[in-house]
Amino acid sequence: MASITVVIGDPPYGKQRAYTALRFTLAAMYEKHSVNLFLLEDAVFLAKKGQEPKEMPNLLGHETMPNAEELLKAAVKQGAKVGICGVCCSERALKQEELVEGCQVSSMKNLVKWVVESDKVMFF
Repeated sequence: MASITVVIGDPPYGKQRAYTALRFTLAAMYEKHSVNLFLLEDAVFLAKKGQEPKEMPNLLGHETMPNAEELLKAAVKQGAKVGICGVCCSERALKQEELVEGCQVSSMKNLVKWVVESDKVMFF
């Protein structure tokens, strides 16, 4: 099986790109690939604890929007390594203790290491 690094830069609820990236991550792990997930720019908010998106209830037959926090927790539970850009967190006043368990404030050096060691890299 392959080693895949997935990089996400978009915010969790601004577009569907972050949601798609998390779905891709879970699908890859389901197929037994190992996944490194790196969040940068506004995607760092994917890892913020306490998300409760409720906009547009029942629009698509669901009570709530897809919850990025729950999808990220599922990826961590399945074994994804999650790194979060420390500079991006600092710029947004987001601290380690505010992040989902299993997500680690990291650095570009770590992302470079993951990219070099991976078989494939996806950027969303």
